[in-house]
Amino acid sequence: MNELLSREIYAGRALGDFLSLEFLASILGDILAAAVILILAFAVSGWVSRRIQGLSARHAKLDDTLFDFLGNIARYAILILAGVVVLNTFGIQTTSIVAVIGAAGLAIGLALQGTLSNVAAGVMLIFFRPIKLGDFVEISGQMGTVKSINLNFCELASVGNVQIIIPNSQVWGNTIVNYTAYDMRQAEWHFGVSYDADLHLAAQVIRDTITSDPRFVPLPEPTVLVDSLADSSVNFLVRAWVKRTDFFGFSKDMNRDVKIALESAGISIPFPHRTVIVQRGAGAPELSDEQAASAGA
Repeated sequence: MNELLSREIYAGRALGDFLSLEFLASILGDILAAAVILILAFAVSGWVSRRIQGLSARHAKLDDTLFDFLGNIARYAILILAGVVVLNTFGIQTTSIVAVIGAAGLAIGLALQGTLSNVAAGVMLIFFRPIKLGDFVEISGQMGTVKSINLNFCELASVGNVQIIIPNSQVWGNTIVNYTAYDMRQAEWHFGVSYDADLHLAAQVIRDTITSDPRFVPLPEPTVLVDSLADSSVNFLVRAWVKRTDFFGFSKDMNRDVKIALESAGISIPFPHRTVIVQRGAGAPELSDEQAASAGA
């Protein structure tokens, strides 16, 4: 009887030891599998991210900001998927975890509405790309060259090389004026000549001055026409096409060159003047000729 009981106890201990070893082996196997999954996930996510970001480096026309963003999205998506697989490996139900994460995300979203609006606008800017790095733009009354576009803000460098930070919600929700979107721009001027000037000669002088500049683009043809009859001048409206990179220098230089050319051709450029008529009342004293001339001036 005692011998039988001893055998049963021994068998129970042996079974317990066997089950413990099997359990430990199972746990060690799960840990090893999880480690392998995580190592592969980090390696694959890094490789995929580098491949996507490398597309912009191999093609100059592709925007670096967009592909950096896509590379990071792909990397984190792979890591999150690997995390879910690791949890399932240990027998953890991920449904409740996803629900908790969703509830926490909702609470955080309500607390960070302003910040998340900038992030949402940043995603729209990166995907639709109304502006790119290096563009000269005007946004929310601020003008400068785009230096950086991220998920929170856009960085501009003003003409005086001053840093300007604009939240993305103000960029996406406002009118964007992009001065470098097209390779060609049309410059416009208004030149006034006196009423006694030869208008045909004045138009020819203006046209020759503008078209003789090496920065002038002949097609489409320039426009030189009488635009209005002002109080003291006949005003010409002049338009000409020029490359985007030459626009500012060309438009400013023509103000000087056309003035010099008109004066050299004997065509006067009037300046505003006013004639004052002094009317004497019935009891007003008589004015001498010098006084009348002074009042008229």
